[in-house]
Amino acid sequence: MSRSDDERSAREAGFTLVELLVVLVILGLIAGFVAPQVMQYLGSSKAKAARIQVERISTVLDLFNLDVGRYPSTAEGLQALVSRPEQLETWNGPYVRKADSLIDPWGKPYIYASPGQNGMFDLYSLGADGQPGGGGENADVKSWQ
Repeated sequence: MSRSDDERSAREAGFTLVELLVVLVILGLIAGFVAPQVMQYLGSSKAKAARIQVERISTVLDLFNLDVGRYPSTAEGLQALVSRPEQLETWNGPYVRKADSLIDPWGKPYIYASPGQNGMFDLYSLGADGQPGGGGENADVKSWQ
């Protein structure tokens, strides 16, 4: 085998710069199509998790009501599910193990009011943007929907 044969096989064994650039462009295009879908899926997952948490906290509030005879006041808030409010004899809590479970998937506390404008209590999250209204991931998640 001559020296030119060795050089030719070494050149043929690797990828050219153009081939590498074509592969990178193809990967970039694929990522451009896939990334928005993944982000949309993650956003909808947080909204679904918030709906489940609102339902679970609503059930816990009903248990509190059964034990105490009323829902926690707006002033007592959801903290009444974690620690006993003053002068409550029949409190049988804690109703939730960790106060962290009263935080929505976007890291903000759930908003609670009792009596509510839409029922015995209103429990909701303002979504990803923290503003009333919105759509998609920014939509409010409410106990009365």
